[in-house]
Amino acid sequence: MKKYQVAIIGTNIGSKHFKDFQKVSDRFSVHTLCGLTRDAIDKILASNNDTKMSLNFDDVLKVKEIDIIDICLPPHLHFSACKKSLEAGKHVICEKPLVSSLKEIDELENISKETGKIIFPVFQYRYGLGFSKFKALIKSGLAGKPLIASLETHWNRGKDYYSKPWRGTWNGEQGGAILSHSIHIHDLVSMILGPVSNVFAKLTTRVNDIEVEDCASLSIEMEDGTLVTSSITLGAANDTSRLKFCFDGLTVESGASPDKPYNPADDEWIFLPRAPISQSQIDEVLSKVEKPKSWYAGMFDEVAKKLDGSSSDEVTLSDARKSLEFVTAVYQSSRQNINIKLPIDKNNPFYNSWLPKN
Repeated sequence: MKKYQVAIIGTNIGSKHFKDFQKVSDRFSVHTLCGLTRDAIDKILASNNDTKMSLNFDDVLKVKEIDIIDICLPPHLHFSACKKSLEAGKHVICEKPLVSSLKEIDELENISKETGKIIFPVFQYRYGLGFSKFKALIKSGLAGKPLIASLETHWNRGKDYYSKPWRGTWNGEQGGAILSHSIHIHDLVSMILGPVSNVFAKLTTRVNDIEVEDCASLSIEMEDGTLVTSSITLGAANDTSRLKFCFDGLTVESGASPDKPYNPADDEWIFLPRAPISQSQIDEVLSKVEKPKSWYAGMFDEVAKKLDGSSSDEVTLSDARKSLEFVTAVYQSSRQNINIKLPIDKNNPFYNSWLPKN
């Protein structure tokens, strides 16, 4: 199997990517770490002498042996960085949100097809033992018909978090809690329940002195009729992420461990049967689930499988588009105070951008 050479661009979330690439070192080697300052790069590399450092993105793109550009930059830089990387003949891994509009993601899809290079959006919440158990129960047929679900993204973000000048602004962050914080948990719901049919959203800024929203309440209907509520705030005392699903044969609840708010898929999940389904049936399915790699390492492992041409469970460009279509609908619903139906086509005034005009 080929060992893929990666260049990480960015040293903030890029530090976490670097750490998890070490967990799949049989499939990946971090060739270069690119950042704004040598000090920032040195803090990540520490005693690692195998990874080169660079202060110039364009120089990194010229290195022939690099297969993948891993983009860990602020959101407003994602589109241009993805475009340049694809055109340089590189595959791309890119942090959320992939881009800042449906128009941009459609443009990237065309460039990807033209260059033959793949974009792997980042949704690392998908990978972990708890979520693998959940998927196994659905595949077994024991869960049955989904009825209703509830989500909580209750985190604590204050002045320290917003000390970076690009955060909390429309131009820099491109959005607030909907785009930067709850985007993962909404991706998990679509992964389990399928496409969103419509959404009604209330967004507000109640916690911080910022331009974008930091509290939200959403009422969501899925295409299969399942009803979902989502509660979001950045003003909680601690960070918790919680999901609960009621199926006609099963009730499922994620853990809400204070030490795993950003990795619910790897937390302890509760699976309760509803008659005539029995606990013994559930336990039999769960006993056969093997522990997977989790978080970024789990996602990177699926990227390698895809590039190998093997069966894989990678995050696709289509997944990212569905996510951003939902984000677009949420912002439109909040500003127009109406229920928004999906999908969103090119004639929608929010297709080109959800950023406020003023």
